[in-house]
Amino acid sequence: MTLMCCDSSSNGLTPVNTVRMVVDPTSPPLDLEIQLSSAADILRCGGLVAFPTETVYGLGANALDGQAVARVFVAKGRPQDNPLIVHIACLDDLQAVVAGVPDDALALARAFWPGPLTIVLPVRGGVAREVTAGGDTVAVRMPSHPVAMALIRAAGLPIAAPSANISGRPSPTRADHVWADLAGRIEMIVDGGPAGIGVESTVLDITSSPPLVLRPGGVPVEAIRNIMPDVCVLPQHGTGSAAEGGEQEGPARSPGLRHRHYAPRAPLWLFIGEWEDQVQAIACRARAEAEAGRVVGLLISTETAMTTSKASIPDTAVIAQTGSRGRMASVASGLFDAMRRLDSEGVDVMLAESYDTGGVGLAVMNRLVRSAGGRLVDMGRSGRK
Repeated sequence: MTLMCCDSSSNGLTPVNTVRMVVDPTSPPLDLEIQLSSAADILRCGGLVAFPTETVYGLGANALDGQAVARVFVAKGRPQDNPLIVHIACLDDLQAVVAGVPDDALALARAFWPGPLTIVLPVRGGVAREVTAGGDTVAVRMPSHPVAMALIRAAGLPIAAPSANISGRPSPTRADHVWADLAGRIEMIVDGGPAGIGVESTVLDITSSPPLVLRPGGVPVEAIRNIMPDVCVLPQHGTGSAAEGGEQEGPARSPGLRHRHYAPRAPLWLFIGEWEDQVQAIACRARAEAEAGRVVGLLISTETAMTTSKASIPDTAVIAQTGSRGRMASVASGLFDAMRRLDSEGVDVMLAESYDTGGVGLAVMNRLVRSAGGRLVDMGRSGRK
């Protein structure tokens, strides 16, 4: 276990001495719980701890303590109407946060927990109102990362945790990302190495009829339909998917629905269409941006990087590879890290390719569309380039 500290002020916030604790996620579970005892103490005392999950890094607070949860919103600069996900370590923990557990929820939990599925259920009275943004439901999941599980067990309480980043920025998949965003704002960062999946959990609302996927994520919709065939999907605008469903009124039941998310500092343009057309259009746009005096970053797959020759893109272009188009899990895992690398290089504009929406590809495209914020280049509409 390794410790380092940072004490700094941030945007007028009261500075906090942030400790970074490095732990080995392959350690035996009981050893991890012992190593994480100081992190658990911070949570029990109302403090904030960032920790790794199998999806992204989360920023944790005691889900039963309204003042602690309120600090999460302040540290992140997060809108108050954006609810949080509660993390638990075993099925028995559900009783502390939900008002009832229907058979459908148990079937889903047995199929996908621990893992990247969040289930929306009626909330129990003890959960802080700040967690649910004043709504009558709560989003709950059981992470599979050994460090996350050990921290929840060591703390002995449910942990409310959004992604551990400044609100609106690309989600953090490494402790370095968390340090860059939140050092000086929170008490501790538990460094357990890189997150594996790289995009957040799938959020499924089973209080609606039919059940509705509010946010695609680490568990593909196809897998959920093996358990719950009638599940629908909230439309993912711009992904080219045949999603059903519609926007829900009232308090949001899931994070990631109503505000800008996943956006890098530089404006990102997303190219949609046949892959060969995307490659040509991205190279053409990169040359135009360079001629205009801008440093362009390319957020592209391994295949596109191999296809795009130095003769077709400017020498000044910065390339960040996400992963292989033939293995969408690698794209999901590398997406946010690649965005942050381009930001760290100081590019003026990012050009990104799109992907098929099968499996985890739907989650990847959801994040890219949200990152682009309406900057879409639809090859089918704009013509072949």
